[in-house]
Amino acid sequence: MAKAGMKEIDFEHEVELTLLDVGGYTKSLPSHFDLTYGIDTAELFAFVGATQAKAWEQIVHRYGGDPDKAQKGFIARLAAEIDNRGTIAVLRDGMKDQMVQIRLAFFKPATSMNDMLAAGYAANRLTMTRQLRYSARHNNTLDVALFLNGLLFATVELKNPLTGQSVDDAMDQYRLDRDAVKDPFLGRALVHFAVDPYLVYMTTKLEQNETTFLPFNRGRDNAKGNPDNPDGYATAYLWESIWARHTILDILARFVHQTEDGETLFPRFHQWDVVVKLEADARERGAGHSYLLQHSAGSGKSNSISWLAHRLSTLHCASDVKRFHKVVVITDRRNLDEQLRATVEQFERTKGVVVAIKDDEGSKSSKLAEALASATCRIIVTTLQTFPFVLNQIDSPALAERTWAIVIDEAHSSQTGDAAAALRQALGAGTLLPDDVDEETMLATVLAARGQQPNMSFFAFTATPKNKTVEIFGSVLADGNKGPFHLYSMRQAIEEGFILDVLRFYATWKSYFRLATVSLEAANKEVDASKAGSALRKILVRHPEVISQKARVIIEHFRAHTAQKLGGLAKAMVVTDSRAAAVKYKLAIDAYIAEKGYDIASLVAFSGKVLDDVAGEVTESSMNNLKESQTGDAFKGRRDPYKPGDYQVLIVAEKFQTGFDEPRLHTMFVDRTLTGLAIVQTLSRLNRTMKGKDDTFILDFCNDPDLIAKEFQHFYETATVIPTDVNVLTDAYDKAIDLGVIDVAEVTDTVAKCFTSTAKGPALGNVYAAFNPALARFSDLDGEKQEAFRAALASYLHLYAFLSQVMTWTDADYERLYIYGRALAQLLPAAPDGRLSLGSDVVLTHLRLEDLGTEHATLQPGGSEPGQAFPGHGRGRQHDPRLDTLGNITEELNKVFGLNLQERDRLAFEQFEVSWLADDELRTVAHANDLSGFRLEFEKKFKTTILDNEEANGDLYERLAHDEKFRDRVLDWYLSRMYELLRADSIDEES
Repeated sequence: MAKAGMKEIDFEHEVELTLLDVGGYTKSLPSHFDLTYGIDTAELFAFVGATQAKAWEQIVHRYGGDPDKAQKGFIARLAAEIDNRGTIAVLRDGMKDQMVQIRLAFFKPATSMNDMLAAGYAANRLTMTRQLRYSARHNNTLDVALFLNGLLFATVELKNPLTGQSVDDAMDQYRLDRDAVKDPFLGRALVHFAVDPYLVYMTTKLEQNETTFLPFNRGRDNAKGNPDNPDGYATAYLWESIWARHTILDILARFVHQTEDGETLFPRFHQWDVVVKLEADARERGAGHSYLLQHSAGSGKSNSISWLAHRLSTLHCASDVKRFHKVVVITDRRNLDEQLRATVEQFERTKGVVVAIKDDEGSKSSKLAEALASATCRIIVTTLQTFPFVLNQIDSPALAERTWAIVIDEAHSSQTGDAAAALRQALGAGTLLPDDVDEETMLATVLAARGQQPNMSFFAFTATPKNKTVEIFGSVLADGNKGPFHLYSMRQAIEEGFILDVLRFYATWKSYFRLATVSLEAANKEVDASKAGSALRKILVRHPEVISQKARVIIEHFRAHTAQKLGGLAKAMVVTDSRAAAVKYKLAIDAYIAEKGYDIASLVAFSGKVLDDVAGEVTESSMNNLKESQTGDAFKGRRDPYKPGDYQVLIVAEKFQTGFDEPRLHTMFVDRTLTGLAIVQTLSRLNRTMKGKDDTFILDFCNDPDLIAKEFQHFYETATVIPTDVNVLTDAYDKAIDLGVIDVAEVTDTVAKCFTSTAKGPALGNVYAAFNPALARFSDLDGEKQEAFRAALASYLHLYAFLSQVMTWTDADYERLYIYGRALAQLLPAAPDGRLSLGSDVVLTHLRLEDLGTEHATLQPGGSEPGQAFPGHGRGRQHDPRLDTLGNITEELNKVFGLNLQERDRLAFEQFEVSWLADDELRTVAHANDLSGFRLEFEKKFKTTILDNEEANGDLYERLAHDEKFRDRVLDWYLSRMYELLRADSIDEES
């Protein structure tokens, strides 16, 4: 038996004391609750009498002057309105009885200038009732019920683990003993909370055993749960903060809403938390700041963005000055504008507050300009690509004087380019300048547009921020690095059950093969080793026999494992390395299905046309026998004449690898080397949850699970970066100039005459003529120096486009070179494509696929090391190709991958090379440095790899650790090889 002070009733009592003492509540008795109509009548009429006495007098008069009859009639009318329209609608919009309008609540106005609304807000009556009997048909009671002006809006079940019950028992109690069908007053509540001292869960709909509860927890060390509270309960934030008077009234006024299908939406904790924190910071500091919001898939970003956009559009500072004239939401999701409009319309009565600009509208530029200037429109939904169209449309100098809130959905490094600069120029510096403006004024305007603008704030949401994205939008942390302003981590989303851990079941298959040259002449052909290696791998991955064998593995695995999932509706995706490979996979999979007579159908997704040596010229549409726009819907089975089971396998090449949500997608077959962010974005197509889906499966033909896990680790918790040293831009500027192609005086003169004057510019021929001297100097260089200049110019342009978004520059020389350099880069002769085709010189002679088993690629708590936007400090130069004969290169590959590999050291070296090739960080360093610079990083990786494999191959470890000559020989051989392979261009997607 629990001691005094340890019972559930004591928990209940402490919650009550907090609400009454500091929460802004008063206590109401259970007897005040009318069991006929489900309303606390004492509180209702106290509120109406205090706030709307004259209106109530009219109602009494129209009921014949009988107050009792008026009260009974009004209560009956109100109960019917709640059941018909819902509690939140009645609270916000009030109701009419006897043709008299009565408000049921007053919510806080955007400004303090309306005394009547402020007085009504202060008069709201928040009450709590303990042990509320809520039905006349039984004596069951609720631990706590919360009311606003007599209307029930929340119910609470409290549990005390010291008496043997937890939050799970509270949820079970709702499922088993709280029947909203038989006791409809329960269904009027907007939210139901299950609470114990450690955890909080909530639901907005009671459906007995089908009731779904969502966590309403703060998160603990970037994971599920709540942090310890040294002063009491870990869940005390619920009654101390969330239920507190001003907070809960704000949630009821501007968060809770009903979806189109009638479901009530109550914010999850992190959604509420991010919106109010952003709003508070913007209210305090105003425009001119950037915020990175790292919110995992499954976080409900669409709703967070909708709530934030609306609140920013009405935000005023303490002195009642509007903080932002307009909010611009940038997204590539077509449905977000519809959801945002539906959400805002529940809080607004004015039509046209939200305007969506779609890319497929021919007049998008004029519509965008009109929306930017409109007095009614406060929220604009558009795409980043639309902004360049507005530059020639803006006709009001006042535009640059306004303040702007830019909310970015899925922010990535695309925000660092010229489309982002166009956005900043359109909304920041503006475009109107006098005809006689001097060059310095024009350059100052452009420079101002590139950096952080004092009239623009950026709110960037993303689940997987690249290092550059973190540096542009991130906040400075205590250690000097940059990171997100707000975090809802992948780890927390997985642990709370909003997304699945896609690395839980990860199987790998290894391809063993042998190649042979077709002739002595072919064997002795001298080629660039790195390009030949890429070409040989291209032959392997697209060979019909290779794809045919993998197609059998895919379909048999699908039938044996995936097909039974989700009641037979589970689907699979095949990720290929190119459009050509996707076509061959489609042919091979369909042929195998037909051969076996299986009831399976596939679709393929790729862009443009592909010329296949068997099928001829094909397109996605011709291979699917559908319009290209129908592929996604056909796979999902959401539109007639499609059914969910019609198509089970989707073969993709780039398309649908990102941004494609289909909860029934359960299995992924990967036949493409994935690196960097593409790893997370591609594999995360599987993580969507649905009823009955509790796992996923990945079968990978190409990648190392440990390296896959390493990339996921970067986004598992907080993504941080070390800020870029701005001196790298000076170094890049000097390097581009020092190579002798660019003359600074010519740059200054050309930019002044051709690019920055607002007067009528020179004839186009004169513009071309201005670049002739530089082009002539370029043509006088030998091939190696030409490539060095291309690399130096490209490096400068890339660095400037990025760093100019981080800060405002004051040196116009950098902007001049950027303007001049972009044009010059377009005029330089095309560089050799570097591709090498060996299809007629090499044949595949042996092939074997081997199942290496399934494992759980484990993610570790604690996040990852801070990244860098430009590893290697942005330095780099072209390297001399290492030439070798095709026969030697083919044999070299055979030694590593051949069928007859028996020696353990060869297998170990194979594993080393695969891990280095898949190391995105090492690849970045290779691209950014010369060979000597690359050696510093590679030596560390080399030593780490040896240490990591000590137990797997003790003999090899001993030799590498103690035979210095042997170790140096191996290191030197792999140093050049890996440098070349990592810097090699990606395999071209055309066959």
